[in-house]
Order: sequence, then structure tokens, then C-alpha cells
Amino acid sequence: MTMPAAAAATGAGAVHPLVAELASRHGFALLEAHAFDAWAGAPGRALVVFTEDPVRYKETLDLAVIAPQIVRAFPGVFRAGVLLPEAARGIAVRYGFRRWPALVVLDGGGYVGAIDGLRNWDEYLRDVAGLATAPATRPPTVGIAVRGPGEAAGHCAG
Repeated sequence: MTMPAAAAATGAGAVHPLVAELASRHGFALLEAHAFDAWAGAPGRALVVFTEDPVRYKETLDLAVIAPQIVRAFPGVFRAGVLLPEAARGIAVRYGFRRWPALVVLDGGGYVGAIDGLRNWDEYLRDVAGLATAPATRPPTVGIAVRGPGEAAGHCAG
């Protein structure tokens, strides 16, 4: 289901120590793509950190420091997990966020919302407070709207 914390800090795909500490020091579940749905679908609110390569996206390291503070600011509200870059890239398309890194809040596997990129601390507190109680909704998507039977027909110009 999840990767042992020690595996995050060693091996060919070495993980930056600040990201590894999310699991080893702060108790975040280190999630693998194949087990994500089972973990995410557990009852209750989940806060998932979507990381990217910290060489390309330095903000990933900032969020690795900020995320545990967010969880502590809302005691007992969230289970917390972290997706490493390869798994995060594959799963991110489900949630429609546009900037890396990102936080995604789920409730029993249902999408509640996302905070992408970095924010000021007061914005995190405000936005996460809203996500802590918001209902699950349909995640945003990118693409062409699809209409079902009985809805106004649309077409693409070719």
C-alpha cells in the first residue's frame, strides 16, 4: 500500500531528505501509485502532497516544510500522505490542478479541493479551513465539455 519510509531516502531514485521526512519524521503515508486509490478511499479527510522534482520545482521543498505545519494547525482533521514525483504526475491528471507542487484534499476518496503552488501562510489557513468542511465535489477537468442525451447538443468545428 505505502512505501516504507527508509526506501524513500535511499536507492537509485533518491528522494530529497525534506520530502523523505514527511514520512519518517511527520508520519505522512508515502504513497505508491498502485495503492493510492485504496489509501485515498478510506473514510475521513485526507491531505495529499503532490511533489515534483525539487531541482525543477524548488517550491516542492517549501511545501515539504509547510505541509506538516498545516496538518498540525488542524489536529485530528486529516490523514496525510505524500506522492513522489513519478506517482504524483500520473495521479495529478485526475484533479486538474495547474501548478506544482500541490495539496489535494479528499473525503473518503471523493475530491474536495486543491491548493496548487505556494501560498502565504494566512491563505493556507483560510483555504484549508474551507476544505476541512467542504463537501466532496467533481474535480475540475481540462478539455471539452461533454453533454449527455437530452442536453443541448454541441459540436467541435473541424
